[in-house]
Amino acid sequence: MIDKNYCASSYLALRYIEDDDKEFFDGLHHQVYRQMPVEKRTHVKTAQEIDKAIQHQFDGIKDEKLGILLSGGMDSAILASYMPGCDAYTFRFLNGTFQSEELHRAEKYAQKYNLNLHYVDINWDIIDQCLDDVMKVKGAPVHSIEPQIYHAAKQAQNDGITLMIIGDGSDYVFGGMDKLLSKDWDFDAFEKRYTYISPSEVLREPVSMTYLFERYRLPEGKIDYLKLLQDLAIDESYASYQNAFKAAGMPYLDPYASLYLSEPLDLKRIRNGESKYLIRQLFAMKYADLPVPEKVPMPRPVDSYFEKWQGPKRAEFRSDIDISRYNGNQKWLMYCLERFLNNNDK
Repeated sequence: MIDKNYCASSYLALRYIEDDDKEFFDGLHHQVYRQMPVEKRTHVKTAQEIDKAIQHQFDGIKDEKLGILLSGGMDSAILASYMPGCDAYTFRFLNGTFQSEELHRAEKYAQKYNLNLHYVDINWDIIDQCLDDVMKVKGAPVHSIEPQIYHAAKQAQNDGITLMIIGDGSDYVFGGMDKLLSKDWDFDAFEKRYTYISPSEVLREPVSMTYLFERYRLPEGKIDYLKLLQDLAIDESYASYQNAFKAAGMPYLDPYASLYLSEPLDLKRIRNGESKYLIRQLFAMKYADLPVPEKVPMPRPVDSYFEKWQGPKRAEFRSDIDISRYNGNQKWLMYCLERFLNNNDK
């Protein structure tokens, strides 16, 4: 079913098209991702069990030349410990000045496990060159990380890498979304916090996404935010990696995505500043000589990219948008949506 207004609203609010049966254009189907069923995942509840389960996955890899997307965070650093001597790919932005501390930590991890470290230099020209490729494969506008992942995958391909290792799933399995887990949310407050851009603020014909949050409404104005995050956040995030690697023709493996925490998250520990407490323990086992780094999202200098952007001009957007109200990530959503519409509205 073609429903451009719904799809535009869903993308701006959620960063993906939630309804599989609705499309922007006739003949253009958006690609979706569904996470591995719980019953097929390996159930773990200690750092030692996580270690064993990840090692088992690496033991099953045969006849592949491995590469890893290595950041300065815990998740990829831990995975690097299972693949000594392999190739690692680390994003470098703005001549190395953007989040330089991330680079320094990645260099330490690579040194410890004798990884062959490659920098993946990213600037706006690279994003501009890669963006249309990933949108075409997805059949929809994309997350801001997708062009740079695609570029890294193509670079690794040129180096002969046949399987890329990533660590995206750790946040969703082991309690990394500390801000969203920071309290027991009221329904209205969570909907506002989780929505990236309210469609009514920027679109002439917005479609409300409240119906989606209503699925998780609890009595007394509360919301089952834990279930919502497990259902929605995982699908949205995993789809970004799936699409970028698919567009590049590069197989990949996320060892965390096949794990399942077999007991409830200890929200008290997370709210006291110990997000991903089991992953912190595993990191300390692998890097006893290094401090545990704080969680940071995959870097991308969108504020710099869109510092002078004047906002969208297509008729689907309102003419009274005050673009100065929006941060770089929100500007990306509007820019990417407009570019996708321009590419396909022939």
